Amino acid sequence: MPADSVFAAELPWPDYDAKVRDGSVPILIPIGSMEQHGHHMPMHVDVLLPVEFARRVAGQVGALVAPPFTYGYKSHQKSGGGNHLPGTTSLDGATLVAALRDVIKEFARHGVRKISLVNGHFENSWFIIEGIDLALRELRWSGIDDMKIVVLSYWDFVDKATIAKLYPDGFPGWDIEHGGVLETSLMLALHPHMVHLERAIDHPPASFPPYDVYPPKPEWTPQCGTLSSPKQASEEKGRILLNVCVDGIVKALRTEFQG
Repeated sequence: MPADSVFAAELPWPDYDAKVRDGSVPILIPIGSMEQHGHHMPMHVDVLLPVEFARRVAGQVGALVAPPFTYGYKSHQKSGGGNHLPGTTSLDGATLVAALRDVIKEFARHGVRKISLVNGHFENSWFIIEGIDLALRELRWSGIDDMKIVVLSYWDFVDKATIAKLYPDGFPGWDIEHGGVLETSLMLALHPHMVHLERAIDHPPASFPPYDVYPPKPEWTPQCGTLSSPKQASEEKGRILLNVCVDGIVKALRTEFQG
């Protein structure tokens, strides 16, 4: 039945209105990007993962999941390979900020007072904060001053014990995990039909100098687009990550929205 869906856009408007009007139901907004993820995965990994985390979390915290942002801020060479790579399709920072501001204000107009932005693309981070800041400022001008917004990125809930399980030979670092073991393992657990591990390129972790250059230097990024090898990814590792991240997000949102 559509009325039972956790996806807000699947509800008829009277059912949605009844759920959110009094401000008690949180809205989870997944924020991703269209960005290359190597030869072995699709370009909407950063959308699929936060949507699935939001879906799994929503039922446990009594929330609804909004339609995701499917485009994000520009890929940075030292965290996503770079915006110069084919397929990566990005927004200017001002565009993303304005869209986020507008969407937050619209949900507030509906009665929503609790929002969590579930990020799946590292480069979005500061623009998410700016969008929230502008939205809250304008809402205060309208007399709405009881909003609460939680920003989270699923990878921040991966603790040291889990890292030790996933990377027995040593952790290369979050900054070069793009298209590597973490994202590939999660995709193997959630969307295995979209992962072609036999096409993955096994290569040493990318190495960058301690500064940035613009325009980017394509030779800094491994030609395949991943920043570390995904060859050690597995469905089992993906399920470990899934459980750890969902549990952490649920705990965080219960703390902030319920108690």
